[in-house]
Parts: sequence; structure tokens; C-alpha cells
Amino acid sequence: MKLHAISAAWMALVLAGCSSTGQQSNSSTTPDAKQAMTDQAIHAGYAGYEAQQGRIKALNDTGKQPVGSYALSKAQCWLDASLHEYSRNDRSQFPRLALQESSKITQELQTSGSSASAQQTPLVNDASKLRPDLWDAASKLKSHPGWRCAEQKTACAEVELVHAGNEFNQQQWRHAKPYVQIAEDLMGDAQKAAEACIPAPVVKAPPPPAPPPPTVVTAPPAAKPFNASANVLFNFDKRDMANVRSYTKDQLDALIGQIKSGDITVSNIQLVGHADRLNSTGNNSYNVKLSQDRATNIKNYMVSQGIAANLMTTSHKADNQQLEACTKNKFRTNAELQECLLPNRRVEVIVNGMRK
Repeated sequence: MKLHAISAAWMALVLAGCSSTGQQSNSSTTPDAKQAMTDQAIHAGYAGYEAQQGRIKALNDTGKQPVGSYALSKAQCWLDASLHEYSRNDRSQFPRLALQESSKITQELQTSGSSASAQQTPLVNDASKLRPDLWDAASKLKSHPGWRCAEQKTACAEVELVHAGNEFNQQQWRHAKPYVQIAEDLMGDAQKAAEACIPAPVVKAPPPPAPPPPTVVTAPPAAKPFNASANVLFNFDKRDMANVRSYTKDQLDALIGQIKSGDITVSNIQLVGHADRLNSTGNNSYNVKLSQDRATNIKNYMVSQGIAANLMTTSHKADNQQLEACTKNKFRTNAELQECLLPNRRVEVIVNGMRK
């Protein structure tokens, strides 16, 4: 439920929330719930947002904190989410707490040049944690070789997931779903940006001829184990490639690219199909066949992309290994429940081999 509007006094205290010593004020900044919003208070509220935007710009102008960095992007996205809800007259604690996160990050960047707060994405206002697969994808991206090109979109995707969780608590999936979609799109773009960011090897001009060195026999470098995996997610009750979620297909294509690069000797590829717990057919074997078909279709797709069929084995678990139970929340429609169960509708692609 929306509780109270943001007053001028509230906004001033939020922006002053990080003192010169980095301590947050513990004094109450919540105005009376019956306080009427005046033109003067609204003007002061937006002036507070402009002041925080100015702090972010000043950091960027120094050249030490580029706007695409993870920390400054996180500060900007917290600010944007707060302003969005403030403009919608959200009277819960979310606008204040989101703006407070933005202020903490900029204060730390101004003080020390780095921000520990930016590395955390708290579920402010007790927001629900939706879509664990997207949170996991964001975490894995941070160790990707192309991370520097994905920092901005990943930071904003994490904030939008908190935004969605707050909307879910207040008005359920009807209001949360648009922000979940924004986070999903941002993560897909971040994955693509990270893959495109890996630099191509630099080809140097050959040096002038030199006398041949003495022949030295050395052992070839030892091969190292290679293990990688991806989860390919399907729309509800679907098994064909046209109904694979796009950002998970991008992950599969990136994995196929690694296998075909020539740097990997693959020993085996395991494809394990799964289904969610829903089954309206009355046939106990329906989810068995559904999970089996999903694994088979992924295998056929990988063969079409040049992966040898004899490297792959398929298996299916039906609905016996659920990642997301979706039993704690109430869903007003079947579509909302189906979206929550998305992580269960998957094919696990597990690659084992040796890196040359």
C-alpha cells in the first residue's frame, strides 16, 4: 500500500543522509501520513533529486568515475528508480530508501574513490527476490572477461529486479512484470556486450629474420580441464527453439562458440531436460515426454550449429528437480504462476573436456 508522499524536509534529510564521516542519520525523516502535498513541497522534492543528479555528474566530470562504471551506474539507477516511483506518487518507503542507496554510493565514491555499498543490491522496503536465474546470471557476469562492457546494464538490471520485487509486494505480478521484463532485457544486452568485449588477439608484424637458435626440446604445455554449463529456459508447455527465452539462447550460442573455437577438446556434452510441476493433461507421463523433447530439440539445434552428435547424450528428469517451488506467494492468474516457475522449464547443457 502507498503510505506517504515525500516532503521537502524528507528529501533534504535523505540527501544529507551520508555525513562527512560516512555515517547515516538515524533520525526520523518520515512526515505525517496526513500531510498534504503542496506545490512548494513537490518543488523541493524534485530539487532534491536534481541535487543528487548533480553529485553523480560531478563525479563523472572528474574523469575518475566514468558513467558506465558499475558503481556510478548503480548510483544512477537507484536514483532513476526512486524518481520513477516518486513521480508516480508512491507513498511507501521505497523512493526514500532507493534514493538513500544512491546517496550512499556517491558519498563513498567522493570520499575514497570506491564504494562497498555499490557491490551490494539490498532488497529495500522488504522487496521480494524474484527471478533467481537473473540474479545468478548477473553474479556470473562479474567474472566474465568482457565484464567492463557489461557493468552499466548489469547494475541497472539488479536495481530493476529490486524495483519489481517492491511492486510485487504492493500490487502483485500485474505491476511487477514490466520491471521484470526490463531486467531480463538488460541482462540479455549485458551478456551480448560482455561477449563482444573480449578483444581479438593482436597480430604483430613478424620480426626481421634472425639466426636460428639452438634446438631445445621442451615438453608441450599440459592441457587443463574445461567445464562449462548453461541453462536454456522455455516458455510454458513449449519445447521448440522458437519458444526459448532469448537471453538463455544467447548463453547457449556463446557456449557453442567456445566449443567451436578450436581451443577446447570436448569429451562429452550432457543435455538434461526438465519441466515445471504444472500438468493439466491428467497424463502422468506428459512431463516426462515434454522434458525429453526439450533435451532432444537442444541437441538437434547444436548439431545444426556444427557440434558433433556423438559428443552429446540426452536425459530427462520430468518435474522431479524443481529449482523454484512458487508456493509461498499468491498468484491471481495462471500466467503469473507460470512466469514464477520459469527456472524449472530448462535444459541443462553441461560441457566437459580439456582446454588446449
